Amino acid sequence: METTTDKKTITTTNPATGTSLSTYELMTDNQIETIIDDSHEAFLSWKKKSYEERGTIIKAIGEELQNYKKELAQLMTDEMGKLLKQSHQEIDLCSGICEYSATNAAEFLKDEERELSNGGRGIVTYSPIGIIYGIQPWNYPSYQVIRYAIVNLMAGNSVLLKHASNVTGTALLLETIFETAGLPKGLFKVLVIEHDQSDAVIKHKHVRGVTLTGSSGAGKNIGQKATAELKKTVLELGSNDAYIILDDADLDVAVKMCVKGRIYNNGETCIAAKRFIVVDSIYDDFKDAFVKAMKDLNVGDPTDKSSQMGPMARKDLRETLHEQVEKSVSNGAKILCGGEIPSGKGYYYPATVLENVNSGQPAYDDELFGPVAALIKAKDEEDAMRIANDSRFGLGGGIFSTDIDRATKLASQHFDTGMVFINSFGLAEPSMPFGGVKDSGFGREHGGFGIKEFVNVKSILIPND
Repeated sequence: METTTDKKTITTTNPATGTSLSTYELMTDNQIETIIDDSHEAFLSWKKKSYEERGTIIKAIGEELQNYKKELAQLMTDEMGKLLKQSHQEIDLCSGICEYSATNAAEFLKDEERELSNGGRGIVTYSPIGIIYGIQPWNYPSYQVIRYAIVNLMAGNSVLLKHASNVTGTALLLETIFETAGLPKGLFKVLVIEHDQSDAVIKHKHVRGVTLTGSSGAGKNIGQKATAELKKTVLELGSNDAYIILDDADLDVAVKMCVKGRIYNNGETCIAAKRFIVVDSIYDDFKDAFVKAMKDLNVGDPTDKSSQMGPMARKDLRETLHEQVEKSVSNGAKILCGGEIPSGKGYYYPATVLENVNSGQPAYDDELFGPVAALIKAKDEEDAMRIANDSRFGLGGGIFSTDIDRATKLASQHFDTGMVFINSFGLAEPSMPFGGVKDSGFGREHGGFGIKEFVNVKSILIPND
């Protein structure tokens, strides 16, 4: 686990080996003040640039990500343990976001003409507001940053980043990539800081918006602090997404996608499949195939091409996950596979399946941020949807059925989440909105929605001559 010492440093750790990687000095308050002032000055110039001028640089960032792909992917894997091939996939997604945002920003933010009730003319404009401060997690070290930074830069804002301390190296490399691509200095800066310093950043007069991806607890904390300063926020928080397997599901597809949905990124994904709700008529068949597939997974070195899952990102996260498993079992759950911390170096945890999962167990009520699946039997379709929505979270979910119209209707009319995947598992699509409801937060990213979160929707009213 990364640690902050009396010397005000951060040390990162390779979760596959438990060995130290690098040490970074925390910034002083004076350094932070200078960075914020420089960011504000950079914004004052950047906001005057055309979408075409901004887009040229944003596309160059996407290209530069590819130029740094080998180095960046290896660093992400070293710092948080994701499979190396998934680090490469993450960088490709980031480049796609750059291209999509640069291409479509002008259309998303174009002026809108409105007719006034008195016969006059109205114009709605979308104006940049200033510095947007992002507090981001470690599980997608590049994507989480690109997701909020690129659209805000295209909108004309400047961006500050406080990344999770265990991926500090990735954060600083991204800053280098942005500058190498030609982004003017000051427009994207990494803050290597403590929580108290972060609170002061939120309060700073030049910081106009705050976006956080993290746990529900962190969201409530940061949301309260930002709201107290009357700062706009976007909060993308945790979840315990339910995947419903209906009686007419293609069992092979369901098992394949559900395994992938649970163990992708070592199971450390906010929108991962976590609760698997299976109707009674096919429950046993699904359970047998699902448990076998989870048992057969090759867990090991994330740089080995044969590995299907790597270690958890930190020792404390593994301990928390195991405690949640043990508490679920003590409250009635049954372990079908996994559930034991392995010996040896690194922070590995086996693919685990629990059944007899009910309310009152962490596996039902909470987010298990790791490769632990909860199997829940439902009487029928109606009961399955009831169980799926019986959660304080609402980020994503899934439905498996060969009747696409049936699944789409359930997703549209009954699933109380921000996203629903039909016969698949997905992470993010630049053209579609990403975000949740309830304790999974509020606000949206991607799909033309994220670019409008931190702009001034301005009304200009012109009387009839």
